[in-house]
Amino acid sequence: MSNRLKDKVAIITGGGAGIGQATAILFAEEGAKVVIGDIDQTGGEATAAEIKAAGGHAIFVYADISKEADAQKLTDEALRAFGRVDILVNNAAAFVLKGLEATVEDWQRSLGVNVIGTALVSRYASEAMKKNGANSGGSIVNLGSMSSFIAQPHFVSYSATKAAIIQMTKNMAMDLAEFGIRVNAVCPGTIITQASEKHCAQAGITMDEFKAIEGAKHLLNRPGVPREVALPILFLASDEASFITGTHLMVDGGYTAQ
Repeated sequence: MSNRLKDKVAIITGGGAGIGQATAILFAEEGAKVVIGDIDQTGGEATAAEIKAAGGHAIFVYADISKEADAQKLTDEALRAFGRVDILVNNAAAFVLKGLEATVEDWQRSLGVNVIGTALVSRYASEAMKKNGANSGGSIVNLGSMSSFIAQPHFVSYSATKAAIIQMTKNMAMDLAEFGIRVNAVCPGTIITQASEKHCAQAGITMDEFKAIEGAKHLLNRPGVPREVALPILFLASDEASFITGTHLMVDGGYTAQ
């Protein structure tokens, strides 16, 4: 294990799979104590078990962050288990991929998790971070997307929330700066996760076909993998990024450079 996050306590939402899972495992490798929040109990518990089997420290907390009590519970359990909060990664998201045909229920689900949930978890985690003192402060990393910036067919309900994340990141950075808390965003391109497998099944294509189709849209001519997003998240969460706040980092293989 390395020590880039030694003695740090990190909350990671959506840590049971994909980018969140890769981030939780990487953070633990770097010395952090990790609190994994997810509605996927099986995946969340498996991630925590993997970290502990490797000699790390982790707990799983079932949390639907669109519910305020669950959003607060993540910080409460972090404090109970580890005594402090230093890092928050707002990774949990509802993938409601619809255009104007999206129903009120679709919008409520998308906004409830991606925007309101992110705000609620940040509220309670930042209150705990403030107690660290301005010299220790904390770091919040939000997960935006290339969809925060570009138009994609039938993505209105998702892209609107990811665009909101970018503005929330700037505002949160301004409001929390006086407490030494930095807030930044990472914006991935197409990343191969369990969601990609579900998409392939629904679209009736193989994973190799999906990789070829999506890869061609990126300058690097391939999709990414979760650890390739986890590493930039680690950088922004760590003290190496001590003079970086209120900005976003594209991790999109050059997709939006075109």
